[in-house]
Amino acid sequence: MSRIDYYRDLNAPKANSVVPSVTAVVCDDAGRVLLIHKTDNDLWALPGGGHDIGESVGDTVVREVMEETGIAVDIDNIVGLYTDPQHVMAYDDGEVRQQFSICFRAHPTGGSLQTSSESKEVRWINPADLDGLDIHPSMRLRIEHGLDSSRQEPYIG
Repeated sequence: MSRIDYYRDLNAPKANSVVPSVTAVVCDDAGRVLLIHKTDNDLWALPGGGHDIGESVGDTVVREVMEETGIAVDIDNIVGLYTDPQHVMAYDDGEVRQQFSICFRAHPTGGSLQTSSESKEVRWINPADLDGLDIHPSMRLRIEHGLDSSRQEPYIG
């Protein structure tokens, strides 16, 4: 399934759904951040995905990172809540989803990099190299917040 992200676009279609989802800022001991090159919109992003019935949100983070990257993680804390109603994602099946994402910080505990049906490439990226990647502004905000060790409170926006 493909999607188009609309961000602060007056011509964006109106949202018809909200799906709680998660993302994770996972950094290795060298300070590199784990990113995936997504198959649905061809952008680089943090690993993450939709929350399933019957699991805790923490379980969602661990499952999604493993499914999309092959890396096992433990959660450290919450980076923020990202619910901007001016960011919608239009899918080719007619769903137009308002962003609703809880972003976490996590650290790797094992595994090895592997792609999935949602990730055509998985890499550890040095933060200095982020500007060379095509990253949606909403995702870039989460990455910046997650890498900012001086942030004391979660972002709410």
